Amino acid sequence: MKHPDDDNELFNRLEAEMAADSGGDVVDLDKARSARAESGDRSADSTPDGSGAESADGSTRMMVDQSAPIATGPGYLGRLAGARRRSVVPEWLRSTAELKTAAGWVARHYAHAAGYHALRTPVYAARLTLQAPTGAAKFVGGTLRWVADREGEPVRLAAVRREDAAEYLKLSRQRDGRVRLRTLVAMLGMFIGLATALALYVLAPTWLQVVSVSALVMALGTHGRHADAPVIHRAVELPKAVKLTSDIVLRALGSLGIPAINQAQGKGRDGFEFTAPITRDGPGWRAEGNLPFGVTVTDIIERRERLASGLRRPLGCVWPEAVADEHTGRLVLWVGDQDMSKAKKPAWPLLKSGSVDLFKPVAFGTDQRGRWVEITLMYIAAVIGAIPRMGKTFLLRLLLLIAALDPRAELHTYDLKGTGDLDPVGNAVSHRHRAGDEEEDIEYAVRDLRALREELRRRAKMIRTLPRDICPESKVTSQLANMTSLGLHPIVVGVDECQVWFEHDKYGKELEEICTDLVKRGPATGIVLLLATQRPDAKALPTGISANASARFCLKVMGQLENDMVLGTSAYKRGVRATMFSWADKGIHYFIGEGADARIVGSVYVDAPAAEAIGARARKARELVGTLSGYALGESPEETAGPAYDLLADVAAVVPEKEERVWNERIAARLAELRPDVYGGWKGENVTSALKPHGIKTRDVAGTTDDGTRTTRRGITRADLLKTIAERNEKPGAA
Repeated sequence: MKHPDDDNELFNRLEAEMAADSGGDVVDLDKARSARAESGDRSADSTPDGSGAESADGSTRMMVDQSAPIATGPGYLGRLAGARRRSVVPEWLRSTAELKTAAGWVARHYAHAAGYHALRTPVYAARLTLQAPTGAAKFVGGTLRWVADREGEPVRLAAVRREDAAEYLKLSRQRDGRVRLRTLVAMLGMFIGLATALALYVLAPTWLQVVSVSALVMALGTHGRHADAPVIHRAVELPKAVKLTSDIVLRALGSLGIPAINQAQGKGRDGFEFTAPITRDGPGWRAEGNLPFGVTVTDIIERRERLASGLRRPLGCVWPEAVADEHTGRLVLWVGDQDMSKAKKPAWPLLKSGSVDLFKPVAFGTDQRGRWVEITLMYIAAVIGAIPRMGKTFLLRLLLLIAALDPRAELHTYDLKGTGDLDPVGNAVSHRHRAGDEEEDIEYAVRDLRALREELRRRAKMIRTLPRDICPESKVTSQLANMTSLGLHPIVVGVDECQVWFEHDKYGKELEEICTDLVKRGPATGIVLLLATQRPDAKALPTGISANASARFCLKVMGQLENDMVLGTSAYKRGVRATMFSWADKGIHYFIGEGADARIVGSVYVDAPAAEAIGARARKARELVGTLSGYALGESPEETAGPAYDLLADVAAVVPEKEERVWNERIAARLAELRPDVYGGWKGENVTSALKPHGIKTRDVAGTTDDGTRTTRRGITRADLLKTIAERNEKPGAA
């Protein structure tokens, strides 16, 4: 397609050349073009490689546009091979679950409408009967007016007012003919009607007489109804949403104040290239296309409120999205019929019945289009972040309820907010549970996490010793979890307001160290860690945890830092912005997981009574298979004074005074020899990660290998170790 500015290119060039020529000579365009072409050839030949690059003194010009046409892209077949084919069958029709959901909605809709009207049928009949006399009067009056040709009376009166005798006589003769014909038709119809009525009265059975009279009464009653009082009311009030058209989309994009779009529309262009027709997509409309050069989808997302105003739709109906496998200017605009936070969601399949296999996907929410979004809780560590009152705790409780419905799962739940939101899960099925942030609550959690770390090491050794045909991928599977003798059942740890742990002055470092280890190594051994916080910053979510969590849930946050702490580095720049959610979008969040890009999900809302019912169902299932244990049975963990070892003291014991610097791998070997049950299998990187929370940094240390070779490896200095121990002794609990 030819650009409108191309028409002015010749004139602009002429004007520039005439302005540069003070003599005002006439320029021969053909000669000028030939001269430029020859100059370009000489410029290309002037360089050794023939590239036409500009010389150092600036005497040679670099030709950018070639005069000869060259191939600029794939041919027709190449474009066909790279074309993206749209689905012949709609996605909702290919999905059995979505098809069942849609069919269920349609069936429930018409079943409701049928029941609604069936119950009100006597009322409708009585209303029509009362309106029948009025309808009969209207019918008789209308018939008489028709016979008398009353519709032509205004024309005849107009002829009288003009005193046009000829036209009046013509109209009168026409009226007389109509009246005679219509009177004949009316008399004939009356006699036929009376004869039919008499025949029905004498010959017809009773049921036919009743049906005939009822039909006549209904017809007269319908004819006698008032315009503002319909006989039959609507059983369902359907939402009325304006159809999305290209004009509406272009108008809305033009209202955003983006210069490139406004300039294109000011020159008569659209400012948006539709790459597909606007179609229905679930309960809404989908528009897809390319933004102008230099405009990204992020620019549109930043102006979502203004876009909703331009579309004249509620904010919760407007969802601009980027296309993951396309350029950053490809926009998908989905406009729903209803606000996502207010639209009725389909019934959660697990609300009333059903069980869960944590190794398989489970629905936990719906996207903007009302389609179920699933999550597999095994093999993940998850982070949930949001500002207060946006549904963070309810989302965590929902995930824990899903875990509770797997009778094999062992739950450890910690409500550090102390409001009892996790009690429906904790009191019913949890192996360990605590609500509150008092000192005894923190110590209870520390003992539990120490035991979980030991369980992690036991599981790692167990998996390492299993035959390959039983454990081919070196991780816990559903089949292994079923083998109770192995003790590899799923363990799910849920912590609300986890920042209380990591910011604790006495146990914060230890809790951070253990949780980091669980996030990194736990998923493969069947241990799942779910952390929720309303302060998603570096202190509340240590980097070692946030960087290794494979599942992210981010409800509304206030800034870019919090957004990227939960969703990952540069998520904000890629347009994945939980800052765009409004205060009314409770439970709506960005979800990253299940091997897919960021998706907007509205989590299932389960209130406290429903949560207690699900917890009771999960407890009953555990009682049947005998997996109920710990806190749910009223058992308390054994009180211990603390760990049976001191890491810093053990490191100091294996590093003699004569060694000012020592490699971490040698420290690991000596620790394994000192306490095989604790440090068995440790390597140099284990020492590095274990000492990091205590503030001991590793550095390059020169040394000699066993064969006498001098080399440099990562290690520590004994002075740093002794300094840290001294500071800890001066300030107990500091490290």
